[in-house]
Amino acid sequence: MQTVFTLPTNGPGLYEFTAEAVAFVRRAGREQGVLTLFVRHTSCSLLIQENADPDVKADLDEFFRRLVPGADAPSMSWVRHTSEGPDDMPAHIRAALLPTSLAIPVADGRLALGTWQGIFLFEHRAAPAKRQVVAHLSP
Repeated sequence: MQTVFTLPTNGPGLYEFTAEAVAFVRRAGREQGVLTLFVRHTSCSLLIQENADPDVKADLDEFFRRLVPGADAPSMSWVRHTSEGPDDMPAHIRAALLPTSLAIPVADGRLALGTWQGIFLFEHRAAPAKRQVVAHLSP
């Protein structure tokens, strides 16, 4: 069973979509299997991360901004790919460092996530976007 989640973003940061994944698994009615998620873009990522404390999201976002600053930062003067703005190549670098797919076990009809775990799209671009995540539930 497959579906595509369209996730609107309005700038860099983590966007949780655990509820959408849970609803998809529930509709499928499978007791066991694996939910595979794959993002169809090269400038965002997927993460399983803590969803209880919003400081975690803010700290992760800040860490990756410091790790890979915009192409207009002096330390990034080597960047050539800036055709879509100073956040373009840094977004691709961040996406290369983080996963673009996830595999989550399904047990007893539910995602086998830990207590504080949520599923997030990590947007690396400044402009609003509509990101597509393909969800595939296999037996």
